[in-house]
Amino acid sequence: MDAKARLARKRSLVERELDRLLSPQDSLLHEAMRYAVLSGGKRFRPLLLLSAGACFGAEEKMLIPFACGLELIHSYSLVHDDLPSMDDDDTRRGKPSCHKAYGEAIALLAGDGLLTLAFEVMASAPVPRPLLTQKEEVIAETARLAGPLGMIEGQFLDISTPAEGWTEGRLQVMILRKTGALIMASVRAGAVLGSARASALEAVTQYGKYLGLAFQIRDDLQDVPAGHAQAGSQGPNYAAFLDARKAKRTMKEYIREALRALERESLRSPDLCYLASLLDRIKD
Repeated sequence: MDAKARLARKRSLVERELDRLLSPQDSLLHEAMRYAVLSGGKRFRPLLLLSAGACFGAEEKMLIPFACGLELIHSYSLVHDDLPSMDDDDTRRGKPSCHKAYGEAIALLAGDGLLTLAFEVMASAPVPRPLLTQKEEVIAETARLAGPLGMIEGQFLDISTPAEGWTEGRLQVMILRKTGALIMASVRAGAVLGSARASALEAVTQYGKYLGLAFQIRDDLQDVPAGHAQAGSQGPNYAAFLDARKAKRTMKEYIREALRALERESLRSPDLCYLASLLDRIKD
């Protein structure tokens, strides 16, 4: 089975478990939560977690609750990002945003529900007794990287920095928090649950860092076509800031750095390499 087929199978496992965790209930709130999570999505973060865990021999069944927990956190962040008080986006994945479909109040509560459910799922995950310390470490670190020192700080920088206040360095800091933090949390969780040695954990952390930067630049390139700097940009956009060609070169270099981080530690993971390669599929 090649990497593409393995990742498709892993994604199917995640989808089934998310559907189970968000089983239909006679509640508009739960309907909105299902809508936010099950209306599409690449499941990039769960696949990173499962692939990093597999790299260190962690049992897939044990990893699934943590993979789903990361996706629930990601989904909550998108619901809140789309609100009029944040990025004010009316659509998400080609469908009405949660607040357009259910109203702002229900969308706000749906996001809150997904965030708290994520930690319930991870805290309830069965792991072998020798891995209880690693489980606690993963939950604590996920909270930190998703919180006011991680993703939320990135969101704050996004909405509070004036247009004239952006520099390339500040953009990178914002990206590493807002986008990169959960990507790093995903690969680190898989590695920690696989009892990775310290040097290998650092390698996957560096992989996650550079992948997070590349991921956001890829999204910014898709928002700002080449030759149209600032077109349609509602907030800080790396491609508009640098120009599309330079941004694409930077993205490609970050992808190479992510792969080099694995190579330096001799970590052979076709799936992690394939996930990185997916970001480099923007045509010139």
